[in-house]
Amino acid sequence: MASEPLAASDPAASRPATSGAEPDTVLVVDFGAQYAQLIARRVREARVYSEIVPHTMPAAEILAKNPKAIILSGGPSSVYAEDAPSIDRALFEAGVPVLGLCYGFQLMARSLGGTVDNTGGREYGRTDLSVVKRGSTLFEGTPGEQQVWMSHGDACSAAPEGFTVTAATSLVPVAAFEDDDRKLYGVQHHPEVMHSTYGQQVLEHFLYRGAGLDPSWTTTSIVDEQVALIRDQVGSKRAICGLSGGVDSAVAAALVQKAIGAQLTCVYVDHGLMRKGETEQVEKDFVAATGVQLKVVDAADRFLDALEGVSDPEQKRKIIGREFIRVFEQAQAELVAEAGAAGEDVAFLVQGTLYPDVVESGGGSGTANIKSHHNVGGLPDDLEFQLVEPLRKLFKDEVRMVGQELGLPEEIVQRQPFPGPGLGIRIVGAVTRERLDLLREADAIAREELTAAGLDRDIWQCPVVLLADVRSVGVQGDGRTYGHPVVLRPVSSEDAMTADWSRLPYDVLSRVSTRITNEVRDVNRVVLDITSKPPGTIEWE
Repeated sequence: MASEPLAASDPAASRPATSGAEPDTVLVVDFGAQYAQLIARRVREARVYSEIVPHTMPAAEILAKNPKAIILSGGPSSVYAEDAPSIDRALFEAGVPVLGLCYGFQLMARSLGGTVDNTGGREYGRTDLSVVKRGSTLFEGTPGEQQVWMSHGDACSAAPEGFTVTAATSLVPVAAFEDDDRKLYGVQHHPEVMHSTYGQQVLEHFLYRGAGLDPSWTTTSIVDEQVALIRDQVGSKRAICGLSGGVDSAVAAALVQKAIGAQLTCVYVDHGLMRKGETEQVEKDFVAATGVQLKVVDAADRFLDALEGVSDPEQKRKIIGREFIRVFEQAQAELVAEAGAAGEDVAFLVQGTLYPDVVESGGGSGTANIKSHHNVGGLPDDLEFQLVEPLRKLFKDEVRMVGQELGLPEEIVQRQPFPGPGLGIRIVGAVTRERLDLLREADAIAREELTAAGLDRDIWQCPVVLLADVRSVGVQGDGRTYGHPVVLRPVSSEDAMTADWSRLPYDVLSRVSTRITNEVRDVNRVVLDITSKPPGTIEWE
């Protein structure tokens, strides 16, 4: 696992601070593509570090990042439209290897004197590609005829001077070209999507053969680099981390613990809304695996009192977020007071921010005074901590790999995403201790059966929802019952922005239903949610 290829991530994630060098970086210039993050992920799968930058970034700033290669993404525009995104020709003249994909390919062609126009022919979806120059830099070792994924209405009809045409389709005479002398390459299709059969090989040929990069960005390098960066940032001061029980905060805490040891204290707020066994996992398994100092705050009664009689989901979220802030603030004040008495300074707050959070929020400097914390619901403005965000350059699957590298238990590393408000928003209706216990048991059964069937890696998550304000008629033990329905919501997704319902085997669904209705008192009906996102959300509330 130490050198397992990474699957996806983001900027500045691992800088070989141990040697003082930075990893070779590939910049993905985003022209509004739906696949920009996927391109970065595919580059990282090739064990080369990648970042995404907007096409509006000036060429001088792009080159100042010292990229070892640049990939121009696709996009929805026509290159000859009046307001089409453009790029400075200087990028093609800087000596940095460049690969253009779809719109980026057309932009390169037009910028360097080629011809791009609307030929009247369009190619969307699976398309047959003919490689007309076998053994080229990009297509070496791939078949002469291969399937690719196209999505374009314009086409390149003439390559710029100095380029060799390497592929074509029945409608497009120039579907790929190469200029090895200037290290400029382009393909009309999307090699980053799985429907392009040899797409990953084409990308790797650009990285390894065209740009001369080495596949050296691994989980081991990330851990080593981040440990050095954290030590340099924190120095001799102390840090605190709010553990949520989720993967991100656990891996972030484990990384910081490896770097600064006893200088880190983690705070776990038990709000009584966790799934069965998860609080015990944090208290025992996580501590055993990392040796971290953990402060556990039992606040279940406080949260349940505050939620009493509240059914509105937004109000429940606000109450849970508010109480979490207050409890966490009280815990950190106690830690700061204890540290102050010992002559120490608690100056840093560890946060499990991931790369998609950075991209979607428009970037970020990495270290700043905290004003809000998406993991805990928003901390007060007057909390003056500097952020330690060791995961801010990683995608979720990379975070899991780093967690495995650090030796965290599989139950923590592979845990399904879980909402901050916990089971409080998986109860449709008011939250009570009895309803929480009922839902916990039903949820535990569903998770046990999915694990037993080997389906944990096949689904993104499977929320179990209790319809507390709904009663359904049933027959159990030759008697009429009037119990609650529970909803199974298995979904498949890469990033939770969109999702589809998971087609679980009928025998697994049958076992889950039978066990829940047999073993969980007051539940007499199990239903399956088969709604995609959109239109539905993953959570019900």
